Amino acid sequence: MNRTSRLAVLGTALAGLLTPLLLQPAQAAAPGYVALGDSYSSGTGTRSYLADGTGCQRSTAAYPSLIAAARGYALNFRACSGATVADVTTTQLSALTSATSYVSVSVGGNDAGFADVLTECALPGWMSSCDRAINTAQSFINATLPSRLATLYSGIRGRAPYAKVVVVGYPRIFNGEDCNAFTWFSPAEESRLNQTADLLNARLATAAAAAGFSFADPTSRFVGHAVCDADEWINGLSNPISESYHPKATGHANGYTPTVSPLLTGATVAVTAEVTAASSASADEQAALQQQYADADRTIEQETFVAPDLTTPEARRAARRAGVDIDRFLARSNR
Repeated sequence: MNRTSRLAVLGTALAGLLTPLLLQPAQAAAPGYVALGDSYSSGTGTRSYLADGTGCQRSTAAYPSLIAAARGYALNFRACSGATVADVTTTQLSALTSATSYVSVSVGGNDAGFADVLTECALPGWMSSCDRAINTAQSFINATLPSRLATLYSGIRGRAPYAKVVVVGYPRIFNGEDCNAFTWFSPAEESRLNQTADLLNARLATAAAAAGFSFADPTSRFVGHAVCDADEWINGLSNPISESYHPKATGHANGYTPTVSPLLTGATVAVTAEVTAASSASADEQAALQQQYADADRTIEQETFVAPDLTTPEARRAARRAGVDIDRFLARSNR
């Protein structure tokens, strides 16, 4: 066989080996999942956060990271503690594209000033305007928030026209008792605060339906797991204070993840040890991704519960007006 013939045979052999490889479909990229929203999506309350150079308190124990790890999605974890509808619009929507497959969003509680309402209602009744604060929040939720949500949801659909979008609600925080030292929520106040969470969820659900989005309501999952329940999935008064009245890691694993995942992915995610480990392993990669947005994230004003302080001159004046011996009151309240 001459040299030309040998080359022809070799070429034919190589073609036979390469052709099946060339005909193989390219490995599909992981579906893109963008998690938008506030502290109830970022994972505030779970105690461990990404080192992304921001105060967003993003956690691999939060439901977006757990769902992404279980399903193999490419997560862009934009949710940030303190975010309002305006913050989501200006700092988070840029992460969406026509290639985005999945979106979750929780926002509205900060717009209604829920941290401020909790701060007011945690005070003793003789120095609190809890009912007035709740009335103001409920009025806002009914009259102003729906239009803000409609505009935001339209923006999400415009930027991610083919994505499955799930709007995520808020749990009831209280169970009718206050077991924490140095907060003074009454049973009636706790009931009204839970009713406010229900009202917010109702408005979120209506706006989601109008936009063609699904709504994930965590209320039933958290029954029996509120602040002061035996199996508590939500932090009460905590240190650091920013953790207060936010879901713990168990709340995200057992409450939010099985609530959101069926609507987002079509199947319920079980948070196994393997899922938790895979989510934790993504921390460095996700932190690096979020660092590119750090300047924008730092513009978000944190909304944090403020613990009652009855040592201030204002508190003592309020006690005198109410005829309360504040020192004796504090001694009795140190439960």
